[in-house]
Amino acid sequence: MVRDVKMLSALIRRRYREGASLAVVARELGVSKSTVRRHVPAQERRDAAAAARQRHRSRAQTPYEKALRAQVVRLYRSGMPQQRVAATLGISVEAVVARLEPSQRRSRQEAARLSVEQQGDLLPKEEIVAWYVQGATMTELGKLYGVHPSTIRRRIPDDLIRGRAPGPRPRSRRVLVEEEVRRRYVAGESAYALAREFGVSVHTVRARIPAADWRGRPAEEASAPPPRSAQPGTGGVRMVLVLSDEEILARYRAGQSATAIGRAAGVDCRTILRRIPEHERRSHLQAQRLNRPAPDVDADTIRALRARGLTWEAIAAETGLSAKTIRARA
Repeated sequence: MVRDVKMLSALIRRRYREGASLAVVARELGVSKSTVRRHVPAQERRDAAAAARQRHRSRAQTPYEKALRAQVVRLYRSGMPQQRVAATLGISVEAVVARLEPSQRRSRQEAARLSVEQQGDLLPKEEIVAWYVQGATMTELGKLYGVHPSTIRRRIPDDLIRGRAPGPRPRSRRVLVEEEVRRRYVAGESAYALAREFGVSVHTVRARIPAADWRGRPAEEASAPPPRSAQPGTGGVRMVLVLSDEEILARYRAGQSATAIGRAAGVDCRTILRRIPEHERRSHLQAQRLNRPAPDVDADTIRALRARGLTWEAIAAETGLSAKTIRARA
């Protein structure tokens, strides 16, 4: 009995060292996996990753695995995509990829090109031509067969294309007659409609119409720059404003902001600030205090009104501010 145990232990260790897994050794010797594990020293046992690699190598040597790999390679080399190979053999796409060497796999561009070619070969050309001759459009046929209309177009001979005469299509260009353009424009047609009909730009049509008949803004007014005049002593050109520099300075000193003056003059506030001397410009805090509505209504005033029993809305109506501003100042 002892001798049989020693022989079993030696056989288990030899088969395990050869690469067989615990399950394979147990199945071959007719014992349980726990018995095999008990006879294999702990220092000789493979970890999970090594055991998985060993199982993969052992499985690859089985007749079934060799036959499956050969079928996968044969079908894939015949032009089938990975999804169709997997459906044919009844396995997953991942299993197909695992049985293909990296050098055997197609690139994305090659796979896309092959897919388009195979999809086009599967289309029934005679049936497509028959449907088209009966009156179906390329868009409808594309939706029917699940392809782009241009794919349908390539299956139809040129002499059957509707709306196109055999041979090269002549380009028809209308001669731009100035008298006809003027007459039709004066009659009420727009320059855009005339430009589309004659195949020219709107500017070309505009050049054929006298300025007196043109319904839009005159060209010289559209291209004329805003009036400017040179100011002596400035060394450059300054814009002519509705307000003079003296009036701008007087309004600014009276308390108006540069934004308000610029709004009245129709210019930007920075243009107004350039008319004001540097030493007279207000700082940010000064402008904030000056432009603050009802500056005399401070926190003490609001508390006094609240002590009299007034609500926020009543204080806002009395001071001319909003209730939100009253709460923020309190």
